[in-house]
Amino acid sequence: MEHPPGPDAAIKALLASPTVQRPVQRPQQMINPHLSMVPQTPIPSGPQEAINSIKVQNCVSTVNLNCTLDLQKINSRTRNSEYNPSRFHGIVMRIREPRCTALIFRSGKLVCTGARTEVASQLGTRKFARIIQKLGFPVQFTEFKLQNLVATVDLRFPIRLENLNQIHGQFSSYEPELFPGLVYRMVKPRVVLLIFVNGKIVFTGAKSRQEIAESLESIYPILQSFRKY
Repeated sequence: MEHPPGPDAAIKALLASPTVQRPVQRPQQMINPHLSMVPQTPIPSGPQEAINSIKVQNCVSTVNLNCTLDLQKINSRTRNSEYNPSRFHGIVMRIREPRCTALIFRSGKLVCTGARTEVASQLGTRKFARIIQKLGFPVQFTEFKLQNLVATVDLRFPIRLENLNQIHGQFSSYEPELFPGLVYRMVKPRVVLLIFVNGKIVFTGAKSRQEIAESLESIYPILQSFRKY
């Protein structure tokens, strides 16, 4: 008659059985949540924030060199210049630093366009005047004036242009079949605004940054009242 195994035999069998290795759980690495965040351009939340986000795209200035110019001579002795009197009765000259273009006329009048700042526009006109002076012309740098600043701003909210044109028809014109933007002619300051349905605005006709800021400050509450929700 067989006797049931005692407790010693059970312990021996347990010790003799192969041990099963359990996988070691390592602590998860901490992920910085800021690494997955995408930086975004701050949205203007008021007139002052919108004014601070204005970007000047083009400065147009004029200067009088106070002497009669031989355009054919200037064109033949300078680089980066074009002269085709059958198409345009002035010289088109370009420089790289600052990046701008000059329209030079026989009367000594010079128009500088393409500069991004007022300082760059004045520096560009002085460089053009210096180039002409080196060719032997008695150049005098007089009557420098900023004629037009073109700037843009993005309000980041859509605008109901049809309603805006109905209420402000004496200042605005809107023909979406011809042009997608609403043309708003401000009286004071005397600036023209091209307003688009996505909230982007182009300012033109301003003589200074102050006029652009004043026009945006005036039009901002009006555009807020015609905001699309």
